[in-house]
Amino acid sequence: MDTRGGESSHQDTGRGSAVEFVYRPTAADFEEALRGRARRSPAGRFQALMAPLVAATTVIVFSLLSDAALPVLIISLALSVAVAFWVTVRGLRTMARRMFSVVEPYGQCRMVADDRGAVSTGERASFTVDWTVFREYLETPRLFVLLGGDRAVGVAVLPKRGAVRRL
Repeated sequence: MDTRGGESSHQDTGRGSAVEFVYRPTAADFEEALRGRARRSPAGRFQALMAPLVAATTVIVFSLLSDAALPVLIISLALSVAVAFWVTVRGLRTMARRMFSVVEPYGQCRMVADDRGAVSTGERASFTVDWTVFREYLETPRLFVLLGGDRAVGVAVLPKRGAVRRL
């Protein structure tokens, strides 16, 4: 989502361009957002594939250095890659729960998004964010996920179930 420069291709037709969302975030929202990021962004793919690649490389190098038999190499490789994938999935779940624990105290959220950015108000806090903070976005079946720029590693989760109306 590059919003730097360029002309807007739509004319002001008198319709409001803001959208309102009212929702209560869940840990499952953050887990789905991180899984989507792992599949669709280069940084997410790198993060998700690093542990299995390191495990496979380590097993191959040690097997070659110790002259291990081919069946031992194959079994060790399969087990180490499976464990590394399991650890990666558990890591994403743990990260999602930690992210959720930060926003859970704010309770129900109301976000109004327009061409300039978004204003989010929770039961205990509110903030305003400009769209230029986010480098790109992705869409999952239940979420809009905004990904931070090069210097801001952030993920904003916006559940589709919260869409209320256009303002």
